[in-house]
Amino acid sequence: MTELDDPTTEADQSGRSNKTIIAIVVVIAVLAIAAFAVWYFLIRDDSPATVDSEQAAEAREQALEEAADGSTGTEDGTASEDSAASEDSAATDDTAASDETSTDGAAGDEAATTDDTGTGLDGVWTVDTTIGTFDEVCLTDVCDSTFVGFRIDEELASIGAKTVVGRTPGVTGTIEIAGTTITATEIEVDMTQLITDSSSRNNAIRGQAIETDAFPTASFVLTEPVELGALPADGEQVAIEATGDLTIHGVTRSETIPLTAELAGDVVVVFGQLGPILLADYDISEPSAAVVLSVEDNAIMELQLFLTR
Repeated sequence: MTELDDPTTEADQSGRSNKTIIAIVVVIAVLAIAAFAVWYFLIRDDSPATVDSEQAAEAREQALEEAADGSTGTEDGTASEDSAASEDSAATDDTAASDETSTDGAAGDEAATTDDTGTGLDGVWTVDTTIGTFDEVCLTDVCDSTFVGFRIDEELASIGAKTVVGRTPGVTGTIEIAGTTITATEIEVDMTQLITDSSSRNNAIRGQAIETDAFPTASFVLTEPVELGALPADGEQVAIEATGDLTIHGVTRSETIPLTAELAGDVVVVFGQLGPILLADYDISEPSAAVVLSVEDNAIMELQLFLTR
């Protein structure tokens, strides 16, 4: 029997061929896993959606629908409705009085329109934290509740560039509206509730950067009235600019914040971003840690507010 006819040799060759195929499959699998790991840890943007994104808009709409259905808000929906009805009635009476006493035909027409449509905005609107839910999703995906926060880029050892997002649900305050003018705004932010997706980073921000033990709150106070131009229809978005005193880390500076306001039923939604803000302008030090190679010297401030009367 020749070597070519030896069945043992054929079996050996077949075995080697199978091992080669298995080795190739294993190599391909390892490369695929490595490629996924590089994408997941180094390339993928895992920061939550910005307030002006389509995802954020969809989340706000869903939260408003749930609030309207009674999923959130007061324990006694009837009392809330009665209060709203009372305020609407008062607004209607005020509008009617304005129609009778006004000598300006245009103003009278505008008041009549307000009376007919029921979209008058007069009054004090208060930040409502019962709409939506602030949880870990707000730091990784999209947020459907009231919050104020920041975005800043940093470089981490063995990981690479990352956009860090910090947010706090601790927001209180009011917006006062008369006719089509925002006459006053005072917003206070509890910085001690500010969190990111990392507990060690939270400690660095609190201890080195914002120093919340010494400066537990930030605030914004409107210093110039904001003209809306006309009463917005339900669901209509209005671009505005709010100029006022912004206080962060104990430093107060005049800032003009580009915002979008929307009337959604009996809720006013306000969202927008300000930046880049230089950290040095507010005497904020860049946080440092062994794994942090660098941190940008500027940040973006973002906010999303739900307000009710």
